[in-house]
Amino acid sequence: MNRLQRFLAYGVIGIALLVVLTLIVAPFSRSLVEQWARQDVELRSRLAYTSTQGSVVRAVADGDTQRLSMILQGVAEDERILGVALCDESGMLQGATRLMPRTFSCTQVARSNAESFATIISEGRRLLVGSFPIATRDAQRYMVILNDLSFIEERSGEAQNFVVATLLGVAIIVAAVAAILAAVFMRSLMSSLRQALRDIRTGRAPSLARRDDSLVSAQIQKLLKDLEVGRTPTETSQTEWTPQALHDLLATALPAAEVIIVSNREPYIHNRTSEGIELQTPASGLVSALEPVMRATGGTWIAHGSGSADQETVDSNDRIAVPPASPAYKLRRVWVTEEEQDGYYYGLANEGLWPLCHIAFVRPIFRDSDWQAYKLINQRFADAVVQEARTPDPVVLVQDYHFALAPRMIRNKLPKATIITFWHIPWPNAETFGICPWKEEILEGLLGSSIIGFHTRFHCNNFFETTDRFIESRIDREQSAVSLGGHETLIRPYPISIDWPPKALAHQPPVDVCRARVRERLGLSADHKIAVGIERFDYTKGILDRMQAIDLLLSAYPEWTGQFTFVQVAAPTRSKLATYAQLQREAVTLAEEINARHGSDGWQPIRLLIRHHEPVEVFELFRASDLCIVSSLHDGMNLVAKEFVAARDDDQGVLILSSFAGASREMSEALIVNPYDGQDMVRALDTALRMPANEQSERMRLMRQQVREQNVYRWAGRMLVDAARIRQRQRILDISGNGR
Repeated sequence: MNRLQRFLAYGVIGIALLVVLTLIVAPFSRSLVEQWARQDVELRSRLAYTSTQGSVVRAVADGDTQRLSMILQGVAEDERILGVALCDESGMLQGATRLMPRTFSCTQVARSNAESFATIISEGRRLLVGSFPIATRDAQRYMVILNDLSFIEERSGEAQNFVVATLLGVAIIVAAVAAILAAVFMRSLMSSLRQALRDIRTGRAPSLARRDDSLVSAQIQKLLKDLEVGRTPTETSQTEWTPQALHDLLATALPAAEVIIVSNREPYIHNRTSEGIELQTPASGLVSALEPVMRATGGTWIAHGSGSADQETVDSNDRIAVPPASPAYKLRRVWVTEEEQDGYYYGLANEGLWPLCHIAFVRPIFRDSDWQAYKLINQRFADAVVQEARTPDPVVLVQDYHFALAPRMIRNKLPKATIITFWHIPWPNAETFGICPWKEEILEGLLGSSIIGFHTRFHCNNFFETTDRFIESRIDREQSAVSLGGHETLIRPYPISIDWPPKALAHQPPVDVCRARVRERLGLSADHKIAVGIERFDYTKGILDRMQAIDLLLSAYPEWTGQFTFVQVAAPTRSKLATYAQLQREAVTLAEEINARHGSDGWQPIRLLIRHHEPVEVFELFRASDLCIVSSLHDGMNLVAKEFVAARDDDQGVLILSSFAGASREMSEALIVNPYDGQDMVRALDTALRMPANEQSERMRLMRQQVREQNVYRWAGRMLVDAARIRQRQRILDISGNGR
């Protein structure tokens, strides 16, 4: 009995220690969370101040109150920032955002040569007031950033409750295990005693069977181990995101996971030419981001087989191993007839959803036949996922608006799958999306996902608003989640980017060589100013608006006549659709009119180059130009802006960027414009053409740092980390018997 007594004593001591630990750790965890949350808020304030200090100084120097207001309002878009203001040294308010408390006064702010933070109570809320000195030519000013701290108390309370619940749960588990093992021990002991009695009767020496004293439940060990997951940060500000870093992340966060990608575009295309079958690799940021995932996991990429020789190069199951030189994963091609392509791709996707989501004043067209084709192709791709899946719980990455219905279709067949859907275009407000006749079906299809990703928080909020309007669901804005039919979908912003360093930059000559080559090719002098615009012929890109701005510039500032040329590269796209063909005709006509009005002596202010340019050609133009114009009327992100910045390793050049492109949320050092405002565009063009080299360098260095750190591998990595956490949580629920 001594062993049993020792075991029970150890169990009681262990439970007592856990109770004492609960009483000690719970208050400490609350304090620690409060400390972390406050440090996070202070860091956000410092970052906001650092990124906008230069812009504020210039706005104050120019006396541009409207621009100052826009800068302050841009800072206040951070979800934790309540309000932003600018105070002068005498305590007078010079500018404030809309939600600044009425009780706020600049006299409350500490004014010194160093940043300071103070906590105040205003209108029943606890606020953190950050004061940051800004030196301007005429006086000292202070940027004041107010952060709402009310969330900290709720978060720290949740953390304390979680710690208490976890430790008490462990205590209960320990007690239960102790009771079970004690019962097992007693049963074994009684059996041994009976055997001993039999031994005595038969004249043998009695002996007690030995038992292992270290019996531990393997499932409990696994549960405790899973509870520890996520406490170590997967990313820090020092993380350098590369293909190898993404590979390592997969090995750590998603070991042995099966990964399947669904996209309309395929990473490798086989076309038949006069010289035989030719392999084409599309220049795509999506391919750059997800290829390392495929290579690391040996997964399957499911895509539309669009090449003229695609069917000739696959096996009997429509698969081909890629990359051809060193196969690492499978490409599964799905076939779409020309008639189905007209309905699914050109029809519903690009005549319906594309203009609907971009709000570019082109009427969306919805035909029932297109909708039927869209459903058919979505089901075909979903069936391909089910056919290719080797496990019941693959990680499925669904790409873009071509497959809004596929997540639910996949979920119906693979209920344990982790489905991440990324919507690469904007999501409009609820009133606009309400135009779509099949809005409920599209929303329900998307909500079959585990995670839905958008480029910006603004688009996430629009999705919440739309779902709330049209679907009977439960929305948890604190957790950024939507629950429909017992299934929870997380809604997250994942700003997409480009690979770093870009492959097209690898073999580029120095900038001065690129400048000389491009000017010689265009017949321009060495000191001639060049602006570039590079995109597809799409009505969302604002091509006509920027050409009209060039016309206005030459009229308002005739000194640029003969000194400046705008080079517009526009690749034809979706030419089967009337709106795209009409845009190309209008652009050609407008360029001819402007050149006739302002051109002279062989000089044309606008050079319109209508053809596809390879990435190497594009980067040469970027490096040769003095400025790049990205004037999207509406864009989810616009990677052209980031490619231009990445191309400028000389830290020169000016980016003019539309406020309606998602990239403007990340690249505030660009000249942000309203592309609908011709005079705003003219002012930005003139400012860019006159900007001194030192200011260009300062702006460009900050933008390059942002693009380098927030590159496309980080975009993919963040989604996969969130997928890993969902899977870990599901495993814990399965172990506890609460999973489905």
